[in-house]
Amino acid sequence: MAMAAAPALKHWRTTLERVEKFVSPLYFTDCNLRGRLFGDSCPVAALSSFLTPERLPYQEAVQQDFRPAQVGDSFGPTWWTCWFRVELTIPEAWVGQEVHLRWESDGEGLVWRDGEPVQGLTKEGEKTSYVLTDRLGEGDPRSMTLYVEVACNGLLGAGKGTMIAAPDPEKMFQVSRAELAVFHQDVHKLLVDLELLLGMAKGLGEDNQRSFQALYTANQIVNVCDPAQPETFPVAQALASKFFGQRGGESQHTIHAMGHCHIDTAWLWPFKETVRKCARSWVTAVQLMEQNPEFIFVCSQAQQLEWVKSHYPGLHAQLQEFACRGQFVPVGGTWVEMDGNLPSGEAMVRQFLQGQNFFLQEFGKMCSEFWLPDTFGYSAQLPQIMRSCGIRHFLTQKLSWNLVNSFPVLKTVTKNQDKGRTNHSAFLFGFGDGGGGPTQTMVDRLKRLRNTDGLPRVQLSSPGQLFSALESDSGQLCTWVGELFLELHNGTYTTHAQIKKGNRECERILHDVELLSSLALARSAHFLYPAAQLQDLWRLLLLNQFHDVVTGSCIQLVAEEAMCHYEDIRSHGNTLLSAAAAALCAGEPGPKGLLIVNTLPWKRTEVLALPRPGGAHSLALVTVPSMGYAPAPAPTSLQPLLPQQPVFVVQETDGSVTLDNGIIRVRLDPTGCLTSLVLVASGREAIAEGTVGNQFVLFDDVPLYWDAWDVMDYHLETRKPVLGQAGTLAVGTEGGVRGSAWFLLQISANSRLSQEVVLDVGCPYVRFHTEVHWHEAHKFLKVEFPARVRSPQATYEVQFGHLQRPTHYNTSWDWARFEVWAHRWMDLSEHGFGLALLNDSKYGASVRGSVLSLSLLRAPKAPDATADMGRHEFTYALMPHEGSFQDAGVIRAAYSVNFPLLALPTPGPAPAAAWSAFSVSSPAVVLETVKQAETSPQGRTLVLRLYEAHGSHVDCWLHTSLPVQEAVLCDLLERRDPAGHLPLRDARLKLTFSPFQVRSLLLVLQPPPN
Repeated sequence: MAMAAAPALKHWRTTLERVEKFVSPLYFTDCNLRGRLFGDSCPVAALSSFLTPERLPYQEAVQQDFRPAQVGDSFGPTWWTCWFRVELTIPEAWVGQEVHLRWESDGEGLVWRDGEPVQGLTKEGEKTSYVLTDRLGEGDPRSMTLYVEVACNGLLGAGKGTMIAAPDPEKMFQVSRAELAVFHQDVHKLLVDLELLLGMAKGLGEDNQRSFQALYTANQIVNVCDPAQPETFPVAQALASKFFGQRGGESQHTIHAMGHCHIDTAWLWPFKETVRKCARSWVTAVQLMEQNPEFIFVCSQAQQLEWVKSHYPGLHAQLQEFACRGQFVPVGGTWVEMDGNLPSGEAMVRQFLQGQNFFLQEFGKMCSEFWLPDTFGYSAQLPQIMRSCGIRHFLTQKLSWNLVNSFPVLKTVTKNQDKGRTNHSAFLFGFGDGGGGPTQTMVDRLKRLRNTDGLPRVQLSSPGQLFSALESDSGQLCTWVGELFLELHNGTYTTHAQIKKGNRECERILHDVELLSSLALARSAHFLYPAAQLQDLWRLLLLNQFHDVVTGSCIQLVAEEAMCHYEDIRSHGNTLLSAAAAALCAGEPGPKGLLIVNTLPWKRTEVLALPRPGGAHSLALVTVPSMGYAPAPAPTSLQPLLPQQPVFVVQETDGSVTLDNGIIRVRLDPTGCLTSLVLVASGREAIAEGTVGNQFVLFDDVPLYWDAWDVMDYHLETRKPVLGQAGTLAVGTEGGVRGSAWFLLQISANSRLSQEVVLDVGCPYVRFHTEVHWHEAHKFLKVEFPARVRSPQATYEVQFGHLQRPTHYNTSWDWARFEVWAHRWMDLSEHGFGLALLNDSKYGASVRGSVLSLSLLRAPKAPDATADMGRHEFTYALMPHEGSFQDAGVIRAAYSVNFPLLALPTPGPAPAAAWSAFSVSSPAVVLETVKQAETSPQGRTLVLRLYEAHGSHVDCWLHTSLPVQEAVLCDLLERRDPAGHLPLRDARLKLTFSPFQVRSLLLVLQPPPN
């Protein structure tokens, strides 16, 4: 039915609304265009269902007892699965027409046909129909049986109320539509045309000539088109074709459009549901690739592809086929899209090592671009790591979320900060997180806009084509030096402290297992390096480093799964440690011994609690060489003549306690606050005059939007010191090799803290062993140390190095860093003196003025209402020092806090002499990793990874006592450098480093003696 002509186009809003009503399902459904998208319909022949709490494979599910069901029935609850058997018969009268199964349900669905997944169904992803046939033939079968697997969760989990609310465990679901219908492709095409014309009119605005032309064309289409008379459609389509056929000039910007479906590996749903989200989304992408040969779909995260390979082998084979055609493009190069702040440098390397090797094995090539669209910051070390892992390009969009400062990245043509420098940008399209990615409608729209006057050119493209185009202009592009700091989500440095602790501990365990296993491999002819077990454990750890898991911005179910993963790593890792220690100590039979192992690349003399018969422990001062071992001292020699001054502990009559080991002197007031910290040799005081350190402080913590993610700057205005009660401080260990004092602190009516302050003989730092029982809501607990130091910059450890951040708020860029991240240490130094704060499991930090602050615990309530509730244990340490933190040994001290000496029982007598495998001549160079090479003939090749930690150019010697046959430099993927041969001189290798450079080398070992 044609409508009357509209008034002149000067009545902009009237005309716009007229066209909108013509395509909207909300108005005139009997005579508008969208109301005619589907024609005749009929119900399915029969519908039956089966409900299960498990995620069953197809072959098992279809064998279950299906019972009659009907549209409108409820099923659930949350996280269950309802399988529907759909029996249908297409009416004979529909021969020659396109027929769809229309299906709408609250949960995410997957259509199975002939035993294979064929289509994802999600209302939020605009995928509510499955094409049964694009043209029903005379002899085609009209009866068939399909299965629809419906997850009892929506696209974004099953929250109640807001998007990030905790899941509602009792939520129920419904199927609201299950029918067959004729689909009118000609109506669809006209709708695409009209929606694009409307979008152009709105986007270009009333003052733009091309905008008026778009609206005028849309109005003409409405005039000539009668939805009830398809014979009017060709005239309308011709009008649209004429408009879109008008070409732009040669200077038009080119948008490289790539199909994409970002799927969070876990977030508001558990890991196992992500497996099905991948299947639902990628099988839909396969359909689009089949129907549109020019359509390219990009997909990151090797873990997700590995899941599909295991659970949906047929789909995986299809993806491999389309990868060969160039339509399915694996990107990213990492195991998962990890957080860019919290994983260690070595863990970041393993993300690429595991990811790139998987892509090479399954798809025949590695990725050349790092794909990290949604993470909470980007370490300054990422460019070096990427380059050495075969990555040349990087893509993200998260920096557009910056709360304060806009960041110069390519986003859209209008917001492109590189106007004039490049004429190309990326456009990723598709519904994410299980929404099925792109739709046919999206592809059709983009095809229309290939080259239309008034708009940028649109090219269905690939990452390779985009970056090739950008590289041609690379000399003109802007650059950025240092970290890419996201000015949002800085609560993720602290949320879910147990996950953070598990991450740090498991990084340490895997480091230690690899080192001891490598040494056992070199020393024993019979030891088999546990490569397969270690790969499994590393992949578990890497999985947990996904950017919504290690950050704590996930639901309780995911956090519980993560903690189980950490427990698996601890359990299996300790078993592997024992096996390696046993191999190192294999010898003549005799009584069981105890081996003291140092997994760090420098000699250490420390106090260690040694296990003794009957379950007791005794303190001993032990010395262990670099990356080696020493026998445990005999029980009779536990209190030898100390080479340094012993620790003295004195409690004054006022209740205060002084601990003194001749290096530092610590004074605690009767409540446990630190009133003095003195370097004995110089008499220099580290605590600011008139203040106290070790001051626990509570803040209100109510973000604007993202509870588990954000800490807002205004929380600083709510600072409330937690005041202790005099008389709670008591002496613990009375001195000698160790002295300590302990106290209790009531944080609130619901939360309490106990702490032991420990000083060891010869140790340059004081440790604070802390236990907290935390039961708060929207509170933030920190500990502060006001320093007698003044500097405009503080230094924080990051992956394979450190960087400086301001201690002031001079600019908006400075102010936005009111809460930052660090790894094992931060330091505030002026010329000649400084104060370092070390930790064993924390990441949130700040230095404001002269106050060092370590973030300890948060209490967000969404998406996990239980986040951080319960008992916590952690240690931090305070180290005053003369000179620079580099020369004072702060970096080594922080490693020692995080990598304690190991006391490992042996099946027979421990070796009688100490032994060292590796040492490095320069304190600026850290030997971070020793492991077996990934592809090592007979397993006789080791990989060593070293980095320069001070920020200097340095030459050093690496000494080894292992039987090395050949040494050669390699990249982080362990590929040999053809020009990287290193001569071995007197069991030493010479290495040269630039500031913060990471270097890897391969050591080929000689066969061990039988």
